[in-house]
Amino acid sequence: MATKHDKPKVGEAPAQQDTSPAVMALPLPPGTLSAENQAYFDKCLEKLGFVPNVLVSYAHDDAKLSAFATVYNDLMLAPSGLSKLEREMIAVAVSSVNRCYYCLTAHGAAVRQLSGDPVLGELMVMNYRAAELSVRHRAMLDFAVKLTETPHLIGEADREGLRKAGFGERDIWDVGAVAAFFNMSNRMASAVDMRPNAEYHGQAR
Repeated sequence: MATKHDKPKVGEAPAQQDTSPAVMALPLPPGTLSAENQAYFDKCLEKLGFVPNVLVSYAHDDAKLSAFATVYNDLMLAPSGLSKLEREMIAVAVSSVNRCYYCLTAHGAAVRQLSGDPVLGELMVMNYRAAELSVRHRAMLDFAVKLTETPHLIGEADREGLRKAGFGERDIWDVGAVAAFFNMSNRMASAVDMRPNAEYHGQAR
């Protein structure tokens, strides 16, 4: 059996597709991937050198994998008034509140890479309030964290705070959507004890 350290070639089923406890706590057998999802895994191998374990965890059910990947790619990679770095900062600030090991590790690495600032990545993981942030980023993260901790207290004053920081109406939607998605994703990762790929730990240090 392949181990999580094996490096499969492009086009081969990734070793991580064996959903052993090294990937998550549920030993669900891998499903059959559609041509689209196999191509997606191959692209990950080509660009990253590995398939993120979150995708591997969902790969026991091709339809669930497709649904997750579609929403993730739309929120995090599609055109938006929020930069890719800003979306990753939201992901990490929310994951810090929820203490999600998987997302803090994976998206903390993304903040380090996109910002070119390892210290900023660590601050997002530990306490974004200790970072020297712009008014825009402070307002964005304050909103995302309040939505995570006390969503019932979000009101018009909170949305107005984002407007004053330069966010448009669609941007406010995207801040909320990214924060909401990672609250879901954090809880799913915790539910199944999802483990981040070892490669994330050393990236952009």
